[in-house]
Parts: sequence; structure tokens; C-alpha cells
Amino acid sequence: MTLDNLKYKTAYLSLDSEFYDMTDPIPLDDPYLISFNPNAAKLIDLDSSSKDDPRFVALLNGTFIPKGTRPFSMCYAGHQFGNYAPRLGDGRAINLGSINGWNLQTKGSGETRYARTADGRAAMRSSIREYLMSEAMHHLGIPTTRALGIIGSQTKIIRNQIENAAIVMRLSPSWVRFGTFEYFYYFKEYDKLRSLADYTITESYTHLQDDEDRYYKFFCEVVDRTAKLIAQWQGLGFCHGVMNTDNMSIAGLTIDYGPYAMLDDFEYGFVCNQTDKAGRYSYGDQPNVSYWNLTMLSKALSPLIDKERMQKKLDDYGNFLYPDAYIDVMREKLGLEMKLDEDVELITDLVGTLQDAYIDYTFFFRTLSRYDGDRMPLFDIAMNPVPVDGWLNMYDKRLSKEVHTQDERQKAMLKTNPKYVLKNYMLQEAIDLAQKGDFSMVETLLHIAAHPFDELPECERFAGETPEEHKNVCLSCSS
Repeated sequence: MTLDNLKYKTAYLSLDSEFYDMTDPIPLDDPYLISFNPNAAKLIDLDSSSKDDPRFVALLNGTFIPKGTRPFSMCYAGHQFGNYAPRLGDGRAINLGSINGWNLQTKGSGETRYARTADGRAAMRSSIREYLMSEAMHHLGIPTTRALGIIGSQTKIIRNQIENAAIVMRLSPSWVRFGTFEYFYYFKEYDKLRSLADYTITESYTHLQDDEDRYYKFFCEVVDRTAKLIAQWQGLGFCHGVMNTDNMSIAGLTIDYGPYAMLDDFEYGFVCNQTDKAGRYSYGDQPNVSYWNLTMLSKALSPLIDKERMQKKLDDYGNFLYPDAYIDVMREKLGLEMKLDEDVELITDLVGTLQDAYIDYTFFFRTLSRYDGDRMPLFDIAMNPVPVDGWLNMYDKRLSKEVHTQDERQKAMLKTNPKYVLKNYMLQEAIDLAQKGDFSMVETLLHIAAHPFDELPECERFAGETPEEHKNVCLSCSS
């Protein structure tokens, strides 16, 4: 399919007009292509040759609007750092419609009805970060939004300094958030709340459409998906940074990449967001915050679903849904095929070991993936190898109970524990070059993002631990 054949569906516009606002994009000045993602283009059957069509830049910039397109921004509310904000919405994002079940959205397209005095723009640095990380997460096997392309411009915006604005085109099976439900609950518009639930079930939980108990089962599946998602985040060492309820996907996806980070040296209480002074969204608290957010969702759904039934499901989340999902993720990272009760202690002790060892999280697991009894490679990458030595005694004992061979275990672990994750220092290097007009590092990191488990000799410098001066950097929400 070429740009001539783009045809969007806009099912969301069948809802009441309070759900959205018809919004025209405001084009950037002198736009230019930073990157085109052929892997994401395949999702909507868009030919890779579209990269060279000037209308692709125009599509992202809002000056080429395919026939039948009805751009709009979505309305929602949300709890931000625990405080309820009654009206948020897409302050700088414009939805174009869906193709092949993927909802296309341009982020940074200018002020909308929900901008709340902001300029509706996005900085190049934050746009590059979202573009690259959403693709990296997908190839790591984490449910996420995707990104089709990114453009830069000569339009100036003021953040902490004067910067150039950019637009990234995002794709998602759903842009409905926990906060979308909160909006209609707190305004006591329960008929619209029901309409939203029906729409969401049709969009993301189709198999429940004709079920008489669909609202409760829908809530249960949101809880299940969220448990698995957060377990995957924790296993990978991903810190979201802004887990407000308006940044939580009702479809169980990773959305809204802001001041995120991948762990460098393991730090359980690491906070990646400078705005988060209280550490509400620290790495270690992400499971607790996800439970809190689900509790807020259950409150918003209470006009449709019995509260006690939802609370029982929430209890399951804390008692076994999330813990079991996390243990399963960690078993796989440790190369354990059998499920033994002692694994909980092994994994719990590992978390404490990593905390005490001052060791790069990703590099540790990649090195462990080649473990053959020789401990020196692991000692060499730990500032404090003593706790690693003690934990390996437990690990050796546990491995002796497995039935698969060492070679089989190593091969499985190398397919589970990435060699490459996008650390903030890598992204900053790409951003610094891009701001000078050199987009080569963006393309390099896009390539790395698509091959996290592979041996890439030309990218070997990104495979080790983070340089000391760049470890566990805390970023700003400003974008």
C-alpha cells in the first residue's frame, strides 16, 4: 500500500462528542525526515518506498491528510502523582484513525482543546527517545505502542532552553487509558462510562462482546494483562517514570514514554524522573503503583461492576497474579525450566545480591547466560563480588536439579537476556548528533533496537556496562 491508498477507520468518533474534540494539526516550519521505521510500516501494509515520498513528511506534519481523515484528540482524566486531575486529554496528540487495527497518532502536532495553556509541541529529544524505545520494547517482547516515523523542524519551542520541535507518529491497538474511565466516573456520566466499556471491549477484548458478564471479565483481563506487563518491566529493568493513571493502557500496553530509563547498576529504589521528588514511581515501587492504579480503575468501573467482585480480583493481583508472573519471568532469565518452591528464595536473594554487588543489571544477566561454573566473569563485572559468590552457591545447587543440559540452558538464556538495551547515555548520543543534523545514530539505535539478542560486532561498544559518569541518570518530564 502506498500513501495514495491510506484509508482510516474512525470508530472512536461513533461515541458521544464529549469523548473527543475535532482538532486540526498545526504544521511545523520547514519539516524534514529524521527516521522512517520499516518494521512498523508493515503493520499497516505501507510500502517502505513511502520513506522517499515527500508526502510522508507531510503526513506527519499534517499538511497531507488522506481523503476521509477526520483528525481528533481524545478526552480523559487521571491521577497524577496520586492527585486527581479532572480534565487532561491529548494536549499535543492528534488521532488520524486506524488501519489494520492500529490507531495512528501524531504527537507534537500543536495545541489542542486539552493543551491547558501548553504549546502542544514536543521536543526533538523526547520524540527521539519515544521513537526508539517503543521499538526496542517491542523487539524485547514487551507489549507496547509502536512508532512509524519521526520528523524534525525549524520551529522553536521553549523548555529548559530553546529547542527545535519534532513530531513522532505513534501506533497503538488502543489509546484508551485508565483515566478515560475516570473522567466519566467522576462526572457521574454513567451511560457514557458504559459506552466506553462497550467500545473498549469491542476494540481490545473482542471475545467478550457477547458475554453477559463481559464488564467483570473485562476488568479481570485488564488486571491479568497489567500483572504480566509490570512483571516484564521488572524483569527487564525498565523504569517508566510517570505511572499516572492517564499513562496506563486499558489494553495492557506500555504507553507514553517520558523520563524512562533502563537500570544501569542495579538499584531497587532508583527514581528516573526528576519531578518525582517522593520516589512514588521508583523501580521497586512499580508493582505497588500498578496495584494502586488498578484500584482507581475499579472505582471508576463501580457503576458497572460489583465492588466486592473487583476487590477479590485485586487481592489476587497482590497475592499471586503479579508475584507469580514476576517469578516466571525471572525463572526464564535464570534458565530454569522446572518450577520449584525454592525458586522464590533464590530470586529474592538475587535481588538483594544485585543491590549489594553494584553490578550492571543487563550485563549481569547476559554474562550469566554463559555461566559454566567459572565465576570469574561475574566477579569481574561486580564492584563487590562477595555477595555474588554466595548467591552462586545457591544457583549451582538449583541448577543441579534441572534436566536440560548446560548448552541448552545457555542457548535459552541468550534468547531471553538481551545483549543490548537502549540506555540513556546511548539515546543522548543520538540526540546530540541529531540536533546537529546527523541522524546516523538514530538509525544505528533503531537497528540495535530490532536485534537486542543478536551479536552485532559493529555495535559492541554498546554491549557492556554503562560508563560510570552516565549511570542511573535522572531525567526531567520536560519535553
